[in-house]
Amino acid sequence: MPRIIFHVDMDAFFTACEARQKPALKGKPLIVGADPKYGHGRGVVSAASYETRAFGVHSGMPVSQAYRLCPAAVFLPVNFHLYWNVSDKIMQILRKYAIKFQQTSIDEAFLDMTGKAKDFDEARSIALLVKKEILEKEKLTCSIGIAPNKLVAKMASDINKPNGITVVEAGEVKNFLFLLPVGKLYGIGKKTEAVLNDTGIETIGDLAKSDVQVLQDQFGKFGLYMHSYANGIDESEVEEEFGIQSLGREVTFDEDTNDILLLNEMLDKIAEEVYSSLIETGYSFRTVTLKLRYENFETHTHQKTFPRTLADLNLIKDTAKELLAYFIESKKKIRLIGLRLSNLKTTEGQKSLKAFYPAKT
Repeated sequence: MPRIIFHVDMDAFFTACEARQKPALKGKPLIVGADPKYGHGRGVVSAASYETRAFGVHSGMPVSQAYRLCPAAVFLPVNFHLYWNVSDKIMQILRKYAIKFQQTSIDEAFLDMTGKAKDFDEARSIALLVKKEILEKEKLTCSIGIAPNKLVAKMASDINKPNGITVVEAGEVKNFLFLLPVGKLYGIGKKTEAVLNDTGIETIGDLAKSDVQVLQDQFGKFGLYMHSYANGIDESEVEEEFGIQSLGREVTFDEDTNDILLLNEMLDKIAEEVYSSLIETGYSFRTVTLKLRYENFETHTHQKTFPRTLADLNLIKDTAKELLAYFIESKKKIRLIGLRLSNLKTTEGQKSLKAFYPAKT
């Protein structure tokens, strides 16, 4: 019997939470990020509503660019306290439906429904119940992908957004994947898509039928992963996680860069977001890790571990820039930058465990 996996993805979660709190904002173009009209335009977009995305705005974009694309947008400060509180309630709803449950971000989770649903038709019926309960109790919508593995379920949840359900049964996986543009495959960003397109690979089906050795020669291990994913292969389990192993965030630049001022500015922004998550979840850290991915997809990490646990924003920022100095002499441009805090320890009085995972890249 094939596995039945749900991927539940809340729709435009940050901005939806804001509109729920302030009904006058509903239907307006919303951006969570520093307001460029008041001299704070050097930050990046943390989230954008669907109304704003229609103008080309997306998370990770400089707010100054977002303002140029959509000057009528309402800019709102990040409110992690609100988002975490709502997230906790939603995850409690999801957990009770699943045989196994795995929260993968503040607004996403996998549910293993194998054995709970006898077939994919019953799985769809359960998904409708999940969506109904979230809407009734939290006044928010979500999109759900249902498939035989986590990879396809995650991709399916993105097909009919917002507020959709997409079911891909075991025998339909290749039909579902193969006609999609190769850029829709999980893990492939705009730069990788452009490189693949230049070699004649336009669809996921083209990638699935490509020579594995050629892909490995060009992309290294990532080429092997791409080939497996393109064929719908993913044996990873839905794994319950007790406690948080690490807190982190990554951002992929629209254009590769080696501008040190921009890199440091982005690190400050990421540090502030990760620090907010650290405080909200009641943790302190010992290790700071910097991650960089160059324009040729080469990825490096460098970390620093302290003798005791800490919870200091300025220390995170300073350490991130210190770690960046190890790479800055390189002439290669950078396409992705990220920070991760690990060796975490809970502080006294913590009431719940939450996790903040990297952003989609």
